[in-house]
Amino acid sequence: MQYIQKWIKYKELNLLTLLLLVLVHTLLLATVAAETVQQSLLKVADQKTSGEYVRKRFVSLLNKEFAPNKAGKKKMLVIGDSHAQDFINMVFENNQFKHYQIQTRHIPTRCQPLLGNNIQALIAKKDQAFCAKADSLAKAKAHIATADVIILVANWTMKSAKQLPNTLKNLQLNPQQKIFVVGRKSFGKVAIRSYLRQSEQSLRNLRNPVDAQQQAINDLMKSSLASQMFVDIQTLICDTSNTCRVFTSDLQLISFDGGHLTPAGARYLGQQLFQKSLLKNL
Repeated sequence: MQYIQKWIKYKELNLLTLLLLVLVHTLLLATVAAETVQQSLLKVADQKTSGEYVRKRFVSLLNKEFAPNKAGKKKMLVIGDSHAQDFINMVFENNQFKHYQIQTRHIPTRCQPLLGNNIQALIAKKDQAFCAKADSLAKAKAHIATADVIILVANWTMKSAKQLPNTLKNLQLNPQQKIFVVGRKSFGKVAIRSYLRQSEQSLRNLRNPVDAQQQAINDLMKSSLASQMFVDIQTLICDTSNTCRVFTSDLQLISFDGGHLTPAGARYLGQQLFQKSLLKNL
């Protein structure tokens, strides 16, 4: 009888020890997770490093001619500003378009992808001399003629959005070529220091308001461009037109500055873009 009582106490002690170990393990995991969130936030808070990430892949493909098509790959030309750089990162973070040769052309935001008569009037006077030296759709036209797929991605202005139907017409693409226009994207004001003090649940539920001008430009593009051409990335990634989530479901910051993507953001947005938009058929 005494042996049985000792055995029961031993079992109870082991059970208590096991429960304590489980509790300690859970607390440790929570601490590690919290540290990981903070560490990832601090890492992407470095604007210089994050900016270099945005540019690097795009620049490596810049202004290169397509190689002779020995492998049977189609040719894709991505044209635009830093938002086009984000697009390239979405492509590579998700291993998309492996059956394409991909090249890029950079048109600065202040110059915009414009083509037609009197487009200089659509550029601010202070930028006109700079934009005359920068790349443009006019300068890229011969390159564009060699591509099977052209993708225009930019931080569009209202003026350039209004001009887009004429710009596309002036490109004079042949019927075999495909062109897509990716709309603007914004994640509102990003405040990394504030996020460091917030709970995981608060970060998971956090949504930022989207600038009204942002949506007005996207709405104009949606109404003026063919449905098989316009990619409304803002609505796709944010689910609503007036607010947008700030973190992925695993608590990775999507944008480090409200407009440009972190590596985690490029993976997350790319998954949405290449599974749910027109681009999934490429």
